[in-house]
Amino acid sequence: MKNKEELPNYIQNCGVEYAFRRIGGKYKARILWHLNSKKVLRYGELRRTLPDITTKMLTQTLRELEDDQLITRKMYHEVPPKVEYSLSDTGWELIPFIEHLHNWGKKQLGMENASINCG
Repeated sequence: MKNKEELPNYIQNCGVEYAFRRIGGKYKARILWHLNSKKVLRYGELRRTLPDITTKMLTQTLRELEDDQLITRKMYHEVPPKVEYSLSDTGWELIPFIEHLHNWGKKQLGMENASINCG
């Protein structure tokens, strides 16, 4: 995310705008949710948990989450290369809010008592 000074005024002055710039979109919150569930995931594992995402979009989204310091990327110098993703401390701070959205969504779907878990 850009430095605060580089952001438009309407974002600088609104926590909701700023927050959704960081976690909005189709995949970011879902990636954070899956990392919460599994703690550490490799690229291929993330790809399998999000079957509707393209390789290009997953790469771009992971880079944005890393740039925003919501996830950490650990690269192992092996052949073939091994990269693992996990939540950063800042990413962990978001989990209670994403969990609240998860529970709200289940309630709206009439599944609040269902044991089905998506991550």
